[in-house]
Amino acid sequence: MSAPSSGMRLRALASLLAFALVTPAAALGADAGAAGEFRLGADVRALIEHARQHSPAYAADRADADAARERIEPAGALPDPRFELELMDFTNTMNGRSASVLPGQVGETRYRVVQPLPGWGKRELAVDAAEAQARRAAAIRDAGWAERVAAIEAAWLRYYAADRELVLARDALVLLQELETLALARYRLGLLPQQGVLRAQREISEQRMTLLTREQARRGAVAMLNGLLARAPDAPLASPAEPAALPDALDAAALFERARARSPEVLSAAQGVDVARAERARTYRERQPDFSVGLTYNRPDEGRPSWDLMIEVTIPLQQGSRRAREREAELMLTAAEARREASADAAAGQLGAAWARYAGGRDGLGLLRDSLLPQVVATRDAARAALVGGQADFDSVLEAERQLIAVRERLLQAEIETRLALSEIEKLSGEAK
Repeated sequence: MSAPSSGMRLRALASLLAFALVTPAAALGADAGAAGEFRLGADVRALIEHARQHSPAYAADRADADAARERIEPAGALPDPRFELELMDFTNTMNGRSASVLPGQVGETRYRVVQPLPGWGKRELAVDAAEAQARRAAAIRDAGWAERVAAIEAAWLRYYAADRELVLARDALVLLQELETLALARYRLGLLPQQGVLRAQREISEQRMTLLTREQARRGAVAMLNGLLARAPDAPLASPAEPAALPDALDAAALFERARARSPEVLSAAQGVDVARAERARTYRERQPDFSVGLTYNRPDEGRPSWDLMIEVTIPLQQGSRRAREREAELMLTAAEARREASADAAAGQLGAAWARYAGGRDGLGLLRDSLLPQVVATRDAARAALVGGQADFDSVLEAERQLIAVRERLLQAEIETRLALSEIEKLSGEAK
């Protein structure tokens, strides 16, 4: 068999080079896509945007608001005209023929077109009512979205807390293992009784149980957050990044004013007042009559055809029922205004509670971070140094380590509670993301 030609060898080499270049690039692209998906969870803003695009509940609210907006145009349209066909003397008694139901074969055939015309201003009021309904649907959509944003922020903060608690538990385990190593070294030198080593090992076992609990809590937080994002419960999430720093100061008076005027629930209730006012105006306008205009073409069996013009006016005689509907409209407006005031009061009360939690959390964070944490760190370091110098027992060092672990966990919980209160304040003041 003859050796392969140089052209064939060059083509084979080119194919291998192309495969070597394309395959890593494709794999890199796939890895990049997977990495981009896995990064979801590091930032709460990305989670909110994901929910905006994929939340079925928010999609339903948007569809409801869009549907309400589409009702505006037909609300002001004229009613459809009616076509009437009337067969006069279909028994043909007058001309002596047999009965018939065919146009043109009866005594006289009448073709009539009737156009109903609502009374003056009724179409405009119908449009106003539809626009008010559309605004209320939009306000309900926005209120629902604000609730979902707050729920996502709260779930993400709990996920952040569970992740940091897991980190703290691992750090605590490392500290206890270092303490066990120190205890074993002193035990070998005869400077520590066996009970000290056993105590350290027991603390390590308990910390491992705590670590297992923290891992389960983190998985539960992941499942809860994925549920709000319309993802599978076990879908991966990136480790949460550090949230933005807490604001230095908040204007309480401005927040309470915004809560009473711009809270999502207050805005929704205010749109309900507009709807009730529009419906009341429509109800009072029903005192005026409606009209119809008709045009009739008369075609007799014998003789000339003719045209008739008809004007029809409704007579508003049922005054009792109209007065009842008017009273109903007035009461509905009163109820809507009362609901708006109740929503404003409720928003102010909820904001007051959230403000108290936030202010107390900020003060507690300052004390924990600036006073208590440095003190327990100094106590732990001093206890370790005293143990090495033979001036302290092992139980004192172990207790100092446990106090440090407890203060770090308290600091994390205080931060989470403060941030949850801030999220509630932002929602109530109409600052939904």
